[in-house]
Amino acid sequence: MRILVLGAGGYLGGHVVERLRARPGTRVLLGGRSPAADVTADLATVRPTDLARALAEAAPDAVVNCAGATGGDPVQLAEVNARGTAALCAALREAAPAARLVHLGSAAEYGPGEPGHAVAESAPCAPAGPYGATKLAGTVTVTTSGLGAVVLRVGNPVGAGAPPEGLPGRVAALLAGAAAEPGAELRLGDLSAYRDFVDARDVARAAELAATVTGPLPPVLNISGGEARSVRELVHGLADAAGFPGRIVEADGGSARSANVSWQCSDITAARRNLGWRPVHSFSSSLTDLWAAHRPARVPERVAAP
Repeated sequence: MRILVLGAGGYLGGHVVERLRARPGTRVLLGGRSPAADVTADLATVRPTDLARALAEAAPDAVVNCAGATGGDPVQLAEVNARGTAALCAALREAAPAARLVHLGSAAEYGPGEPGHAVAESAPCAPAGPYGATKLAGTVTVTTSGLGAVVLRVGNPVGAGAPPEGLPGRVAALLAGAAAEPGAELRLGDLSAYRDFVDARDVARAAELAATVTGPLPPVLNISGGEARSVRELVHGLADAAGFPGRIVEADGGSARSANVSWQCSDITAARRNLGWRPVHSFSSSLTDLWAAHRPARVPERVAAP
């Protein structure tokens, strides 16, 4: 089976590639901006006709689209998350209409949740900002494309390789550079928001299942931990994994998105029913792996010459 992973050089794309390469009988094709990629494409700028030619040559049985923008201004977000997804769907319709498309969406498409309530795929979407709005535009494009496609609406991924643009990666980077002294302080914004964290390896396993399972799938499936945890729990858990001896100070303010969306939790029943999927990596192991990837290398002690 030939599976093309777009955004293969990114955070989730890297985990998906690693997972698929371990699958017997699978040839993994890499897609991205690198000239060394099997399919060279920048979804923010690629023309559908050019992408169609590349897809026809690659002849994938399935495409996993992990390409996406999480930061930048609304125009930059729309170029990748909305326009890029539309270009991919147009190219697939022309060059590989029988290929299954697995597209990574985001729980940010739902917008603010109700505390204590896990939201199902049938819930209305009301994204609170440009990121969620552009991801929702991509989802609508995929689900109305006429392709054999499924959108995996991913919660807040955490684990090794988390980028600094997101809170888990940013906190890990700050801890790596923090002073290892009892009086040290790590100053952050408000940490009271609740998020549904999911290990990146579990996301990769869901993508593998969605790309390889036989038969039709629902248009959207939630992929998350199925449990809301406070951002404060994540930060303190990372600090414990790092052995940080100082204080964590929640200064006034924080991200606008956290202020607008204080609670998010996804119902993952449909993923269990249709993919046989559930998260298997614990929250603590995700934090341990995240910290291990950021932990500063120890400088070897000098050995005195004889």
